[in-house]
Amino acid sequence: MKKQISIYTLYLSILLLNGCGIYNFTGGNVGTATTFQVNYFQNYATQSPGSTFEPGMDRDFTLALQDRILNQTSLDLVNNGDADLLYEGEITEYRISPMTATAQQTAAQNRLSVRVKCRFYNNTKEDADFDQSFSFFFDYPADAQLAAVKSEAHEVIFERITQDIFNASLADW
Repeated sequence: MKKQISIYTLYLSILLLNGCGIYNFTGGNVGTATTFQVNYFQNYATQSPGSTFEPGMDRDFTLALQDRILNQTSLDLVNNGDADLLYEGEITEYRISPMTATAQQTAAQNRLSVRVKCRFYNNTKEDADFDQSFSFFFDYPADAQLAAVKSEAHEVIFERITQDIFNASLADW
């Protein structure tokens, strides 16, 4: 009797582990792809009226997107132009604007907005390609200088935009 219970427990464990094998915590579905490439995202923010140029942002965003995909998938990063998945695009907006006003008609809060245009090519599944813009923002007190909050702001904005790009390209919900 004890041996029979052990065998049933073993079978049940195998069934449960096999059933969970196709799921992961990120929702990423890479299909048959094994490699990806993220081309350098150029900073064209100054071409949008009201936007400013932020030096180094192009490099930082490109690295943030690479890190997101590396951390949430088992894909290998390549730079030889022969990747299964290809990401490319531009930073098209970097804008600071007042959001709320005080009784004295001055800004109480500012908003840093970033927009990124991303083109995604899936060489293993062509109907998954897209050309789409993604944006997010960070609000901060008007009495604070952007330089004081820039690191945190970029981290929050990049976190959201890279997750949105990841979801659009690999989350198969």
